[in-house]
Amino acid sequence: MVVVLGRSGVGKSVTLKHILGFLRPDEGEVRVDGRAVSRMTEEELIEVRRRVTMVFQSGALFDSLTVGENVAYPLRERALRDLAPHDEDRIQQRVDQLLELVELENVKDLMPSDLSTGMKRAVAIARALAAEPEAILFDEPTTMVDPIMAITIADLILKLRRRQGITSVVVTHDMKLARKLADRVVFLVDGRVAFFGPVNDLDAAPEPVIHDFIQLDEVSFLK
Repeated sequence: MVVVLGRSGVGKSVTLKHILGFLRPDEGEVRVDGRAVSRMTEEELIEVRRRVTMVFQSGALFDSLTVGENVAYPLRERALRDLAPHDEDRIQQRVDQLLELVELENVKDLMPSDLSTGMKRAVAIARALAAEPEAILFDEPTTMVDPIMAITIADLILKLRRRQGITSVVVTHDMKLARKLADRVVFLVDGRVAFFGPVNDLDAAPEPVIHDFIQLDEVSFLK
């Protein structure tokens, strides 16, 4: 699992949007399966976005749909795309499985407006899984949620990697979350990569801004 670290405004979330082709880089290239995203056709980008899904900070749930309908949306979309029989019983069974996985099986009939920020993100993760992606991009998954929900979401991301084998890229400014999740870390400073390597090597990185970031996080934790 790769965690993208850095202070606010250095380009962490922008990096995820480049991976999915929502933005084009001013210089350099972003490659998926060895192919430059900026050179892909719209049809090819759609295929990339089917294989690589993103969980936004807001959750990006459809306000007019129930939780269950939100999670079912990718399943119904795929049935239409593949001209497969529309098996509603099977779709509902899968929705139930996914909501159980994120420990929210009791909110299936609620509206997104009835949920906390953390619960919305957990539902968004369930919806992302419904698309059966090869990779999931997480944009600040534990920002603006209570400490207990932050731990729940972090544990869920770890569980997905262990049980589902899904590649994950997590954007965060939370050093504690990075240490818990990351195999490797990308540390961004003003849009450039200041460090890329194992998370355990980050403390020995030569960049002063990285040391400042780590120390500030430790001070915040002590408070």
